[in-house]
Amino acid sequence: MIEFRGDLPGAESASGLALGVVEGRVFDETGRGLMGQLPWLEHHLDDAEFIGKTGQLLVVPGGEGSAYRRIAFVGLGSDPTAEQVRRAAGSAARALEQMPSVATTLHDHPLAGSAEGVGMGFVLGSYGFHRHKSEPKPSAIESIVLLGGGDAAVAEARRGATIAAGVTFARDLINTPAIGKAPATLAQIAVDMAAESGLRSRVLDGQQIEAEGLGGLRGVSLGAANPPRLVELWYEPADAKAFLAVVGKGIVFDSGGLSLKTAEGMETMKTDMSGAAAVFGAMKVIAALGLPVRVLGIAPLTENMPGGGALRPGDVLTARNGKTIEVLNTDAEGRLVLADGLSLAAEQSPDLIVDIATLTGSCAVALGDKIAGLFGADEPTGRVQAAADAAGERVWRLPLPEDYRKNIDSDVADMKNTGTRYGGAIHAALLLKEFVGDVPWAHLDIAGPARATEAEHYVAKGATGFGVRTIVQLARDMAK
Repeated sequence: MIEFRGDLPGAESASGLALGVVEGRVFDETGRGLMGQLPWLEHHLDDAEFIGKTGQLLVVPGGEGSAYRRIAFVGLGSDPTAEQVRRAAGSAARALEQMPSVATTLHDHPLAGSAEGVGMGFVLGSYGFHRHKSEPKPSAIESIVLLGGGDAAVAEARRGATIAAGVTFARDLINTPAIGKAPATLAQIAVDMAAESGLRSRVLDGQQIEAEGLGGLRGVSLGAANPPRLVELWYEPADAKAFLAVVGKGIVFDSGGLSLKTAEGMETMKTDMSGAAAVFGAMKVIAALGLPVRVLGIAPLTENMPGGGALRPGDVLTARNGKTIEVLNTDAEGRLVLADGLSLAAEQSPDLIVDIATLTGSCAVALGDKIAGLFGADEPTGRVQAAADAAGERVWRLPLPEDYRKNIDSDVADMKNTGTRYGGAIHAALLLKEFVGDVPWAHLDIAGPARATEAEHYVAKGATGFGVRTIVQLARDMAK
């Protein structure tokens, strides 16, 4: 874990320096001093056409007259936001990854949460998944020095690092190959994390899942050799001001079942439990921050495989709340396990339920791979939208029209798990709505932003851990 500190004796010995530059090449005091110390720097910036535009990055050697081996200039644009500070810190972390200690003034911009953004950006930007590399090359960054930063800035940066640690915890789980995270293994990881974090946990095995009437989860698991699990995590502070429930889809590998995916379509399916991982990461952070809000995290965990006992098209499942679902496409399985998770959450009568899932390719088609779909009624989705905006995770509200409900009507059951050709993300959300009762509810479809095809700023290629920050921010907002 990276350590964050203020100006202590020896701070000048940091090997790297990260400076934010406002568009128009506007430097802070440290940057102005550096320009005076290094007379060649002005021409170098001119040659690189670096003016501080959003996302611009230029790394130069310190040279004579500087205490630093490498200096990273990061563009903040003309009107910097907290998210731009996060991204600048992440870009600096990647550019200076071989520097054991990095000094920065990015926290010193007059923005609410800028120091928290520095802590978050540097930790996330330093992330890499090296577990299976024979010659791993992790980031060498061990400490960040906040130049001119006092105790308040350091505490804020450490809070950002704590949130980022929950994101990297989720990223590690998602990036782990499916062979290393069978449902029972993943459940044990969650239980161990809960014990370390002071959370209460409950795990249901295959027999208990059947006895509890979790027909959706049981049905999806029938083709898998590894038995399913359902994990409940409880954070229950004595001074709770609200009650939040979060439910995450935990398909640890999705072959599509008998409605088999293509080989190419399976390549990223170890990440189909990104929703569950986000729940685990968020619960870890909420406990670490000691927020005065009660939180229930639920994760139904299973593989979706085409074994001899697999669910067949035309089969009917009965979910926890008694409603029945005709399964016409076994590759539309996430909504089946979420039906049980949402039913369990609704039974606890929380103030709000949020589910998060890599649910539909159609949502990614609509919004691309960097924006999540948000569904639900005005009030709960407004709260989630505000939390996502503050956290720096992009979501976009999509409609949930009642007249589309007929598209999932079944001739033999209460509903079917597929709709008409178009509007797939909406049909999936309408099915989920059947399992929340009267509890305020919002649904996040993260099929696009759950994984990244290339690295940029604080996002590494592979799992992003999307949703952890939004859930944590939502809990922070509810705690107020």
